[in-house]
Amino acid sequence: MKREDFMKLALQEAQQGDAPYGAVIVKDNEVMIKAHNTVQRDKDPSAHAEINAIRLLTAKIQSTSLAGYTLYTTGEPCPMCATACVWAGISEIVFGASIGDLIAANQSQIDIDCEEVIKRGFRKIKVTKGVLKDECLQLFQ
Repeated sequence: MKREDFMKLALQEAQQGDAPYGAVIVKDNEVMIKAHNTVQRDKDPSAHAEINAIRLLTAKIQSTSLAGYTLYTTGEPCPMCATACVWAGISEIVFGASIGDLIAANQSQIDIDCEEVIKRGFRKIKVTKGVLKDECLQLFQ
């Protein structure tokens, strides 16, 4: 599968959530977990798609390390989610719409990009931006 294929899965997942954010975590070209935003359902402000995916996968594999895994997400991880990626050791983040794009689409965001969070962290995480950006932005129209 290609990056776009995994992002399409994240887009499908986003449509199931409280807010249109979806995440997929992949290792060795295999989907390991999919998740969506459940902030309202769970009454948990930290229940973003990325956090939910990390929680589900670490529980499934019984490890706190996600080294070697790639996170695909429809929207750029917020500072909380980016920090969780650092702590979990995610190797790569691939996103569609940037925080700037989301702000322009009238989405509430903290205006700190994930690369800034990563730069200040203690792990190197590759970041790939703009995969199916237009399709990801359509979630907010």
